[in-house]
Amino acid sequence: MADTLTLFTSIGLSEQKAKETMKNEALSSALKEAVTQAQRVHGASGVDKAMGTLLYNMASRLKDAKRLAFLADSIVQRKICTELQLAAALDFVKSHPQDPINQKEFEEACGVGVVITPEQIEDAVESVIKKHKEQLLKERYHFNMGLLMGEARSALKWADGKVIKNEVDMQVLHLLGPKTEADLEKKPKVKVADNKVSTGEVKSLMEQLRGEALKFHKPGENFKTEGYVVTPNTMSLLKKHLDLTGGQIRTRFPPEPNGILHIGHAKAINFNFGYAKANNGICFLRYDDTNPEKEEEKYFTAIKDMVEWLGYKPYAVTHASDNFQQLYDLAVDLIRRGHAYVCHQRGEELKGHNAPPSPWRDRPIEESLVLFERMKKGLFAEGEATLRMKMVMEDGKMDPVAYRIKYTPHHRTGDEWCIYPTYDYTHCLCDSIENITHSLCTKEFQARRSSYYWLCNALDVYCPVQWEYGRLNLTYTVVSKRKIIKLVETGVVRDWDDPRLFTLTALRRRGFPPEAINNFCARVGVTVSQTTTEPHLLESCVRDVLNDTAPRAMAVLEPLKVTITNLPEDSQVYVRVPDFPANEAKGSHMVPFTCTIFIEQSDFREVMEKGYKRLTPEQPVGLRHAGYVISVQKVIKDAQGNVVELEVNCCRSETAEKPKAFIHWVSKPLTCEVRLYERLFLHKHPEDPSEVPNGFLSDINPNSLQVISSALVDTSVKGAKVFDKFQFERVGYFSLDPDSTADKLIFNRTVTLKEDPGKI
Repeated sequence: MADTLTLFTSIGLSEQKAKETMKNEALSSALKEAVTQAQRVHGASGVDKAMGTLLYNMASRLKDAKRLAFLADSIVQRKICTELQLAAALDFVKSHPQDPINQKEFEEACGVGVVITPEQIEDAVESVIKKHKEQLLKERYHFNMGLLMGEARSALKWADGKVIKNEVDMQVLHLLGPKTEADLEKKPKVKVADNKVSTGEVKSLMEQLRGEALKFHKPGENFKTEGYVVTPNTMSLLKKHLDLTGGQIRTRFPPEPNGILHIGHAKAINFNFGYAKANNGICFLRYDDTNPEKEEEKYFTAIKDMVEWLGYKPYAVTHASDNFQQLYDLAVDLIRRGHAYVCHQRGEELKGHNAPPSPWRDRPIEESLVLFERMKKGLFAEGEATLRMKMVMEDGKMDPVAYRIKYTPHHRTGDEWCIYPTYDYTHCLCDSIENITHSLCTKEFQARRSSYYWLCNALDVYCPVQWEYGRLNLTYTVVSKRKIIKLVETGVVRDWDDPRLFTLTALRRRGFPPEAINNFCARVGVTVSQTTTEPHLLESCVRDVLNDTAPRAMAVLEPLKVTITNLPEDSQVYVRVPDFPANEAKGSHMVPFTCTIFIEQSDFREVMEKGYKRLTPEQPVGLRHAGYVISVQKVIKDAQGNVVELEVNCCRSETAEKPKAFIHWVSKPLTCEVRLYERLFLHKHPEDPSEVPNGFLSDINPNSLQVISSALVDTSVKGAKVFDKFQFERVGYFSLDPDSTADKLIFNRTVTLKEDPGKI
């Protein structure tokens, strides 16, 4: 122990750093080997601090131990003399895992023997400063000097960074002179969000996913990824993979067909399909149908519908069950290789992370092969036997189950199988079979990455790369299948597509356009960290789309009858209403205008109040699009004193004094049902016991749905089809519900209009 400490301090490590290093067994062993090799060449006193630092950095960053001697030798021979050269050397050996290493290519890639003269550095810096001279003189010392450094280093890759910096500092001082007081003032920072461009506009999803934006590996360069395991057969398997795919990016979206997709899945769909689309690749829709107890045809259909509704077309629709025979054959091979065994521990014994070791772990291979065959033939009861893999997962779980027995007919294969593979076994092998390049999944699967690589390598099959990204969560909702089923069963919501939920079918029914959901995913950004977002951000994206796409109509939710007494009883004219007032070239529709119209009850007040701008007995109001201003002549009330009708006079807008406000109205309208939705839950986090101690079912908002059975809507909506969207002027955005009939249209409020500070 003392010898190792002395060895490490002899190369320049502090005693504390040396002791920390010794605690890491793998690093300590690697560094010891490297230093010993160096001392054999230079002697105990010949390894200076600079060489020692390079040896330490190499040993701590090298992933492939078989390259240790080669790199240590390059440092000892002073071929690798700088941190920059070491970084290049580490990259080179990582991207060239096969033996032997081409010495000439290695030395070229690492700048071995390249000498940069002071004159070259001076010339390069002078050239860069000349290029930016105008901006430098304008911004002086507020200019980003890092830009000058970066460009000079690009021109002289192997130059010493400190020497370049000194030269930049000297030439800038010569150009600008000493700093003034103005130069010393701090430049105000401009905050720009990660997924925003400088104009404040959100980058499109395609921009965020294209090319190098995500720093993903290129097809065939899987081995360059951190944590990827390289075996003797890796390079030949990658070559076969490239021959088959032609270097094309391949992703997959692999939902379980046991529930409806929700807003979180929208991010997964956009990420998987979007990454392939942005990079001219392909994406599979693969159903992970390995649990026959929970799968139903309606889920298969709904999932595909939602993917296509969001605007994506799968390259192919596949199923894990397509590969049942191949997966079984691979399981037999896994047993033969000594990596799996048949176990008889019960399910309850295997739960948790401290399950007792299996007494059958070391049973003979031939015995497991016979027992696995018996499992397949249905000679065991459910739970009596499983096939387990001999490996430890990243979360510490031992020997995950690969196959279990289920005597439930499968949706596609019927009674052909009574053993079914698990997610941990199926997922990576189906990715391999489909030659997926990028296996994109949410952050909680990070703990399964090592098992993903282990299984592919244990079977000697092509191994894709797993990349993780952060889940998308929304406040004021629940998305778990179990909890949504509970909401349906207790009658809180009608079904999976109830517009108060955040399943994709519910959002479609509510009237959310798919473009808005995709834009929302782009605004949230492709982040590694988990994000929890408020619904109003999604609603903002919805308004942005509907403002440009939803034609205007007029609707009165709480009607008040208005009789225009100075128009003949049989008077009827048609008024032209633009579909999009901001761009009338996009079309218009005609609505009738008679002596009887209906306005919102809230647009009339019998007693004038300060700041109120709409109709009162003393204050006239304009009628939108009609060209009339009306003034109250008589207020008619029922026996309870409620206002039930107004009698008014009208005059042309051109002859009347300009009113303070214009209101919407309808005449000869359709009677429709309107459903107004609010948040389903009262608290932000209904599943959090600290916020909602009695559980999410106790947190239901009693006012989450208001049904207005006799709303009045202008006749322009008469021919509307299910999911057609409108902006009811001054009221909100609405979508036609599937419950509509020829006799009665039903509209769901999608979102309210933006807050209008001028509206009282």
